Amino acid sequence: MTFATADLCDQFGAAVQICRSPLVSFGARPSFAGPIATIRCLRDNGLIRDAARQPGAGQVLVVDGGGVLDCALVGGEIGANAARNGWAGIVINGCVRDLDELEPLSIGIRALGTWPQRGARDGDGETNVTVSFGEVRFEPGHWLCADRDGIVVLKSKP
Repeated sequence: MTFATADLCDQFGAAVQICRSPLVSFGARPSFAGPIATIRCLRDNGLIRDAARQPGAGQVLVVDGGGVLDCALVGGEIGANAARNGWAGIVINGCVRDLDELEPLSIGIRALGTWPQRGARDGDGETNVTVSFGEVRFEPGHWLCADRDGIVVLKSKP
């Protein structure tokens, strides 16, 4: 799929939500798009690990980690599993680690920053719920497009 978030904003106007969070690009794919799957968790990456091990079918996993900056929710193992299992991308309202392992992966990854210590692996949190950050509502099944200009969300595939 070829798209530019700027063109989507011009074409669809107010129907486009633009993420205002200062998310940084990690991984080898700065541009990615797909239907949204969601997880809400706080300092626990158990549900994210489980999701990354499942077929992603071109979806984008949106993780609301509460904006916590002292815990990495995604690292090399999770990123590699997600890439191998066909996820288009992972967008995290939180941190990542293992940058040397994430950078070559054929997956889009956006996060607030990095932190060397991982989260718990208990599986606490919720899946397939609407999450909000960066003044955007990320709803399961809606469509996320990301490129070097930013991240936008539409109700359906553009």
